[in-house]
Parts: sequence; structure tokens; C-alpha cells
Amino acid sequence: MPEILFLLVGLLVVAGVVVGYVATTRRSRGPELEPPPEQRAGTTTLERPPEAPPEEGPAVEVPPAEVPPVEEAPPAVEAPAAPPRLRDRLGKARATLAGYVGSVLGRSGIDAETWDELEEALLLADVGVGPTMEILDHVRARVKDEGITDPEALVEVLKAELKDRIGGGDRTLRRDVSDGRTCVWLFVGVNGVGKTTTIGKVAARERAEGRQVLLAAGDTFRAAAAEQLEMWAERAGADFVRGAEGSDPSSVIFDGVQRAASRGHELVLADTAGRLHTKVNLMEELAKVRRVSDREPGQVAEVLLVIDATTGQNGLTQARQFAEAADVTGVVLTKLDGSAKGGIVVAIQTELGIPVKLVGLGETAADLVEFDPDEFVEALFASASTPAAHRETP
Repeated sequence: MPEILFLLVGLLVVAGVVVGYVATTRRSRGPELEPPPEQRAGTTTLERPPEAPPEEGPAVEVPPAEVPPVEEAPPAVEAPAAPPRLRDRLGKARATLAGYVGSVLGRSGIDAETWDELEEALLLADVGVGPTMEILDHVRARVKDEGITDPEALVEVLKAELKDRIGGGDRTLRRDVSDGRTCVWLFVGVNGVGKTTTIGKVAARERAEGRQVLLAAGDTFRAAAAEQLEMWAERAGADFVRGAEGSDPSSVIFDGVQRAASRGHELVLADTAGRLHTKVNLMEELAKVRRVSDREPGQVAEVLLVIDATTGQNGLTQARQFAEAADVTGVVLTKLDGSAKGGIVVAIQTELGIPVKLVGLGETAADLVEFDPDEFVEALFASASTPAAHRETP
């Protein structure tokens, strides 16, 4: 009996130990998490059956949406530069006269010194001795006839006399030629006066006015001249003809005339080699160029003598010699903005009767402008109010 009790007590002890161990283990693990739905007992996962692809019917073309046309903006057209005013560019020439004329205006009347100062002013401006004496003689006669005693009225009479002397002649650039002929403008002059540059500027002017132009490089003795002229032709959108270095300039220009005629160009601008007016053989060659250029299909309408305004009276001598050799019809006066010798305009017009048609007032094509006699004279006297003490001396 005791053995049975002892056995029961032992079983109870063992059972208590086992129960205590199990309880301790459960507390250490924490609460049991609910298994995910797919892992729950007695549940199944239902999968959605795949959808049947739609039955293919006949293809329906959807017209593309209409896109309204986009209007392109017209290309920007560069407005031509406004030509400069003579008044704005003749500072040096005006300064030559300003001191003397200012001194005359500062006087209370007209006396011998008044006439001396006007004479000196005109001579310094390179009007020339002969033209100066003629101009002052006419002014004296008018002052006497009209009883003028006021210096300001005297200056107005002088201005009117200058305008009258340089205002004559046809200053238009002629383009009229016979039917079926091509208009030719020859450019002549000594070396270094800006002849080739002037041709380029004239080409730009003519192309801007809608004319078809060809440039002929008749200066075959200086390769740089042909290259420079070609550059101007490209810039202006003009046609161009050149010959081999040292070739006959007459042939080159004639080839240019024939090319222009075949392509329907309206105008040929022909360069010629610069030459000293004292070289008889070169001037004879220029006469030949003039004759050949006038053969069919070409017709020379203008022979333009290019003169550097800074050369003064030497330009008058040049004009006289070239006029005899090539029948000059007009003068292009370059670098007038940098010259104090604007009186050369009066000298050329008075002594030779050749009109100044164009004047250069700067570097760009827009700075080559048509010559206006009235504007020129007014520009020379525009600020003639400098006191005598500040007048320039030669």
C-alpha cells in the first residue's frame, strides 16, 4: 500500500513539472498569429478564369485629326540704312570756312578786310585761284547793285553764287541705251582713289533697287583688285567676270558685256587699272577700253572718274587728262568726309563743266550718296559762327 501511495505522489510531481514547463514555454512565444487566408484549414483560393480575347472584326480606319496649317512668318527684310547727310559728314571742310566766315559775320559792315577774308577762305578750301576770283567778282557786283551793307546778307549772296556755279549739269546716272544693247558704266582714275570700292558700293545700290548687275574686273595688272571686286560682287549678289593676270583689259570687259547680254543683265560696271594721268601710253590704252566697251552688244552710258577729295587741286588736273582720253561724263568724289578741301567740287564744275554725281561720306555702301549742290553749300556754311580768334590757319 505504501508503495502505491509513493508511486501516485511521484506521478503527481512529474505531472506538475510538465504542466509548469509547457505554460512557461507558451508565455515566451507570445500570442499565436492567425494564419493567412490561403493557409487556413478548410479554405480554398478561387482563381478568376481568364477572359476570352475579343473577337476581331474588320479594321476600321480612323481619319487623322486635321491640324490647321501654320502660317510661316515672312523672312525679315533688313531695312536699308538711311543715307548720311552732308551736314553731318563735312566737319573738316566746314571748319576751313567757319573761322573766316564767322569773322565776316562778326563785323558791323563790309570793308576791304571782309573781301580779303572771303578770298582766303575760298583758296584754303581749294576752290582754285581762277574760280575764286570769278566768284568774288560776281559777288562784289551784286552787292554793289543791290546796295548790300550787312555782312549776313553778303554771306547769303556768296552762298547763292556757289550754288549757281555747281548747280548746273545733269547729275543723274544714265541708263538709257539703244534697244538690244547692254548698259555699261566705266570707272576710271589713278591708283589709290577708291575706285574698286566705289564700284562695289554702286553695285550694292543698283542691286538694292532690283537691277541685275555684272561686275567686270578690267584691272588685270593687280590681282588684289579682282579679288576685292569679286568679294563685292558676292556681297551684292551680282554676277562677276575676271581674266587672267596681265591679260588685255579690253577683252575682259568685252567678255563681261557679252555674258551680261546673254543672261539678260541690265548693267555692267567695269573696273579699269589705275593709271597716272601723266602716262601717255596708259591713257591711250584707256581710250581703247572705252572704244571696245562701246561695241555691240554693249553701250557705254557713263564714264565715271573717281577722285580722292583729299588731293585737292591735283584732282582737277587728273579730271582734265582723263576727260580728254575717255570722255568722262561724271565725277565720283571719294573721302569727302575726311577732306578739308571741299572746294574741289566747285573747281571741277567751274573749269571743266563735269558734274559731280556721287560723293563718298564713309566706309559703307550707304555712305555713297548722290551729290546735292544746295545741300553741299548749306553744309559748308552750317556753323559759320566761330569767332575770328578761333579761325583755322593753313
